[in-house]
Amino acid sequence: MGFGAIGQAVLEGLKNRLDVVASHIVVRPERVSAVQAQVNALYPTPVVVCSQVPQDAGLVLECAGHSALKAHVLPALERGLDCAILSIGALSELGLLEDLELAAKRGPAQLHLLSGAIGGIDALAAAKLAGLKSVQYTARKPPLGWLGTVAEESLDLKNLSKAAIILQDTARQAARLYPKNANVAATISLAGLGLDLTQVCLMADPEVSQNIHEIHAQGDFGEMHITMMGKPLANNPKTSALTVLSALRFLNNQVSRVTV
Repeated sequence: MGFGAIGQAVLEGLKNRLDVVASHIVVRPERVSAVQAQVNALYPTPVVVCSQVPQDAGLVLECAGHSALKAHVLPALERGLDCAILSIGALSELGLLEDLELAAKRGPAQLHLLSGAIGGIDALAAAKLAGLKSVQYTARKPPLGWLGTVAEESLDLKNLSKAAIILQDTARQAARLYPKNANVAATISLAGLGLDLTQVCLMADPEVSQNIHEIHAQGDFGEMHITMMGKPLANNPKTSALTVLSALRFLNNQVSRVTV
């Protein structure tokens, strides 16, 4: 679902595979013809481009952005289709996660929240079972990675000379104000303490060339520090390349006899 930078990279990762095959790509109605021509030129296996999730879909992978969750994922779950989503930041909207969970129960189906650009989600979710006391997440990105966001209202991102804090608040606020940049904050919070108890610091830093993610968690399990320096997608500086790889890993696990 979706054929922007992430969707195109996922399709590229599935080239020449027989065990995982893309059967359909869902895009907005006005894009169907153009995307179909693009896909025909790139992908060796026939793929149908359409504007709605087909009735016979086996698994839905959302790479389309936040609006797709209500428009397509919600009804797909109600029809009994398992769905995996990358736009975790959309779940900061009050009631949306509950609506998706209810739709999955009605299906019945499963909704998979993919780890995207961050690691350690398995450890954080496991630590939650014993009790977490605090979780802090800090994101540092090159200033141009924040273009097109509300950060432009207070910072001259193109001429920033030193690191600046863009936001210091809860994960819910981070995901609400920076939905295309703060999917990681929402993922960490949903694996751990929740959107309102996870503390987030977002920074624009001209000294870095990569997206840097830092997690600090404490609880009955002990203490955890994770630092990741992820390279962005070549054609989308707001998105980590690891986001695409996390989607491909999920698809691999659907067909592998041994999964990690």
